[in-house]
Amino acid sequence: MNKILQEKIMEAFSSVLPITLIVLLASVILVPMPPGTILMFLAGAALLIIGMGFFTLGADMAMMPMGEGIGIQLTRVPSLALILGISFVMGLIITIAEPDLQVLALQVPSIQPSMALILTVGVGVGAFLMIAIIRTLFKIRLAILLLIFYLITFMVAYWAPGNFIPVAFDSGGVTTGPITVPFILALGVGVASIRSDRHSQDDSFGLVALCSIGPILAVLLLGIFYNPTGADVESHTVPVVANSREVVTLFAKEFPHYLEDVLNALAAIVVFFLVFQFIARRFKRHQIVRIVVGFIYTLIGLVVFLTGVNVGFIPVGHLLGLELASSAIKWILVPFSMVIGYFIVDAEPAVHVLTKQVEEISSGAITQKVLKRGLAVGMAFALAITMIRILLGISIMWILIPGYAFALILTFFVPKIFTGIAFDSGGVCSGPMTSTFLLPLAMGTCEGAGGNMMTDAFGIVAMVAMAPLIVIQGMGLIYGSKLKTSAKKTEQEILKIPTEKVEEIILFEEEAWYA
Repeated sequence: MNKILQEKIMEAFSSVLPITLIVLLASVILVPMPPGTILMFLAGAALLIIGMGFFTLGADMAMMPMGEGIGIQLTRVPSLALILGISFVMGLIITIAEPDLQVLALQVPSIQPSMALILTVGVGVGAFLMIAIIRTLFKIRLAILLLIFYLITFMVAYWAPGNFIPVAFDSGGVTTGPITVPFILALGVGVASIRSDRHSQDDSFGLVALCSIGPILAVLLLGIFYNPTGADVESHTVPVVANSREVVTLFAKEFPHYLEDVLNALAAIVVFFLVFQFIARRFKRHQIVRIVVGFIYTLIGLVVFLTGVNVGFIPVGHLLGLELASSAIKWILVPFSMVIGYFIVDAEPAVHVLTKQVEEISSGAITQKVLKRGLAVGMAFALAITMIRILLGISIMWILIPGYAFALILTFFVPKIFTGIAFDSGGVCSGPMTSTFLLPLAMGTCEGAGGNMMTDAFGIVAMVAMAPLIVIQGMGLIYGSKLKTSAKKTEQEILKIPTEKVEEIILFEEEAWYA
């Protein structure tokens, strides 16, 4: 186990190192920072690496097998109404447990108390998890459902308050974070595994995609009926630390807060698992022990990870955006954000879960390396467009509507499995690093450029979630085209074989068979 943990931590180190070096170079060349701030950032990066290592191991041991087991057992429930009821409760519980959502809710003062936004998003996820289960069981094409529900979403957005739309679309992205993604992905595999048809593999993806729509629609409806206020967004300030002792003290002070948050989050999932196990008797004793150990690793990983990124990354991200946007070289934010976007994908915990599962389900046809590269390119372009939008004050709808329209059109031309992977990837990319580093970077940029925080800064999560829809499906087009070319070439080669030779081959095979 120690060897596996060391491997996970080394993977996390290689993932976080590039973004750490980029910020350090920026602090020397573009935005000089006090030594205490740099030390605070480095401490945050170290905690992030350790936390990600523990979390990914915990997800492999607990969240993945638990989700897959529940998915398989769910299909054996005789009543469809009961299946849907259990699905709704699962969606609500794991959403309330999602740390990313809590981070976003605290940064949206126009909805108070913050639990109102959290519960709204939870209801949205629960409702659409039911729809996702129905789709898998009844073999409904994902592209049709995506088209219908995104059309409904944009129609509702027309009636929602303008300053509320970016927050609503951001909610869809942050919902699918480190707790939600492993569970829902495994749940999809479990539900699809009971089918023996050739499309079951394709339908194992798409649950995250549909569960990302629910929060957007629910929060838009909340905006229409709640009539949110125009409260100012709280600005992030960089704590003043003079030495290493003060850095350690700062992290130690915040550690209990995140421990309490994660304990409350995981407690709901543990209770649900215990009730499920008591009723279904699905897991054997050794499996339960492994899942419990996995929960402990997940707890340690998330607490350490969230402490590192919240204390060490949020202030630095805000400072970088603020200083660059208010300087004479503000347009350097565009290439700078592209570089950050390309490398930050590797630092998202849920991305590792998704890419690993995609490689396993596709039997190595879609490798982790290729998928991560596609996600990185998508993230880079998403952040470039976001920075241009913030600096020029462009409405997010001018980007989201054509972007989603193009992505939905592609769903009818790419292999089905790529549609599921693409729309799942959109939610997966917008994880803790987006809400705790990229969102503060956008807020700092907006503040420095003198923009509207609610309409300009918010929306970066939505942009991050949209880009992979196009990039991954573009990979699907290329993949499908190569398959067709290969099949055509094989057919032509067979046609070139003389008839006499074909008869000899058939005769030889028959003799070998009877022998």
